[in-house]
Amino acid sequence: MFLVTFFVMALAIVGMAIGVIAGRKPIAGSCGGMNKMGIECQAGCDKPCPKRLARLQAQEQNN
Repeated sequence: MFLVTFFVMALAIVGMAIGVIAGRKPIAGSCGGMNKMGIECQAGCDKPCPKRLARLQAQEQNN
């Protein structure tokens, strides 16, 4: 059982490594994932999604 588990885990790691070598886009979070639960990210985003960007611009115009 140990060898089967080890083989499956090694296969998964090799598959992820091949994906990185092939230059696939890294896994990214969805826009507003925490916001859906009512929690807003306090750190901010480097590239906010269009919906968040529009909300930030509207807040700036109101101030």
